[in-house]
Amino acid sequence: GAGELEKIETLVPQTIWLSFFISLVVYLVTSQLAREIFSLYSARGLILDYSVDYFRIRAFGFPFTLVTFAIFGVLRGMQNTFYAMCISIGGGLLNIALDIIMVFGVEGIVPPMGIEGAAWASLTAQFFMTAVSIWLLLRRTPFGLKLSLRAHPELRSIISMSANLVVRTAALNVAFYLANRYATGYGESHIAAHTIALNVWIFSAFFIDGYANAGIAIAGKLLGAKNHVALGQLGKDLGRYSMMVALGVVVFFLAAYPFIGRLFTAQKGVLELFGGVFWMIILIQPVNALAFAFDGIFKGLGRARLLRNVLLASTFGGFVPTLVVCDYLGMGLHGIWTAFIVWMAVRSGTLIWVFSKDYLQKTGE
Repeated sequence: GAGELEKIETLVPQTIWLSFFISLVVYLVTSQLAREIFSLYSARGLILDYSVDYFRIRAFGFPFTLVTFAIFGVLRGMQNTFYAMCISIGGGLLNIALDIIMVFGVEGIVPPMGIEGAAWASLTAQFFMTAVSIWLLLRRTPFGLKLSLRAHPELRSIISMSANLVVRTAALNVAFYLANRYATGYGESHIAAHTIALNVWIFSAFFIDGYANAGIAIAGKLLGAKNHVALGQLGKDLGRYSMMVALGVVVFFLAAYPFIGRLFTAQKGVLELFGGVFWMIILIQPVNALAFAFDGIFKGLGRARLLRNVLLASTFGGFVPTLVVCDYLGMGLHGIWTAFIVWMAVRSGTLIWVFSKDYLQKTGE
């Protein structure tokens, strides 16, 4: 936003290479502990073996995923979200095509590989996305990959921001982990229904989360330009547009209520459990919209510490206590999704309050 790209010429490659090497270390550690990690999620027997086999192949792409995300961040910082969208769509389509080929095989050419085939398909698609991202970085931006050994003055703040986001991600995963553990404890049908519900929720998040990416790009630009009035208006507009998308998702889900579960399973018991909580996923959509929109804005503003604290507070002050109380009351899956609603409500409410206090009130809006 300040129009001084030359000042971060060495910072960009340092950030990309740092992401690569840190994620490489994470891969080396987690690949060796894969069986222990999945055991924590109550995976046993054949499911545990399949999970470990898949993870050890798929996780090799983790460093390349981080490189891709780092380059996406550079592109967003230059207010170019189109390239990232095209790469993501291209990678997704390639993944689907390779899934069909590698999982089921092609007679006389490719043997069916099952779970391992799905992992290799995802890994190949990730390599494709990384290669295209690097090509665009070198050809369509003023930045390169040549590493300067002299640390950029802003590198420390980037590392600090990344550390805060790592803690934030850990808190997020605590919520998902506990939800899975409790659902598993309720029985096989319950964890199956919960998994369907979670997948539907995450799928809907992709539609809404696009505005969060716009928030990252535009908020960073406005902050650099010190345009606080436009920044305040951005929050209003982004919240409004995200809500419109969320309401569209709500209408679609209501229309598809009797059918969505059948896309995943034909088991009557699982479908009944899923149908009993699906209305809660619909209810949470507008709350998701506001949380994702302002989450993106604060990422663009570099407020990683705030995002960390909000996630910690919403997880350990909202989600966990609600989950424990609801479990004590015997609410089952309804208790888990009540905890998710509280979780998202605390996240969105806190971020909106901080944005209003720090950016709207200062401009008199």
